Amino acid sequence: MTQPAAMTQPAAPRRRHAVSNRARILEVARRELGARPDATLDEIAQAADVARRTLYGHFPGRDALLDALADDASAAIVEAVAASRRDGDGPEEALARFALQMWRVGDRYRMLLSLGRHHLGEERFGELLAPAFEQGRAVLARGQEEGRFARHLPPPVMAAVLRDVLFSLWESIDRGQLDDDASLAAVTHLVAVGVPPARAGEVVGAVRARG
Repeated sequence: MTQPAAMTQPAAPRRRHAVSNRARILEVARRELGARPDATLDEIAQAADVARRTLYGHFPGRDALLDALADDASAAIVEAVAASRRDGDGPEEALARFALQMWRVGDRYRMLLSLGRHHLGEERFGELLAPAFEQGRAVLARGQEEGRFARHLPPPVMAAVLRDVLFSLWESIDRGQLDDDASLAAVTHLVAVGVPPARAGEVVGAVRARG
């Protein structure tokens, strides 16, 4: 027998509240784990201002929380890859825009660099980064074909090198050796593929100015 509408209405606000709690927990967990990778779930619940049982209702354990953060990061990477594609960009502009977008996502989720491989395993960690890796490879291949980028390494190898460059820059930020600077990361990408530093700086500045 169908229940009267008045009896079913409270379910929607409860669902919205649950979604809001989950989003807040994930955002706080990202921040807390970024500052303290060993933060406990109880500490994250306290920082998120939710009851312990509320957090455990969404994430039964640390593994479930990290899996959810990885899913969020994966979606953000897909969005960033799409945002990095701009009609009319030459290879240099395309690589700069790609690096800027990857920096934005990676800087937000860089706590997964220290936690991800150990928790997720190399296979899933690779799957997480696959859309970015493929886009980087495609841009590098185009740049080499058009004679704009050096050919000393094949595109898949150079894409892996540039990925590791980003990892190293984020680790340098965590150690206090570098300020958070997306432009520097983008310039480093261009210099690594043979673009003169002065030209690389001009390209990155122009790309950032266009948004």
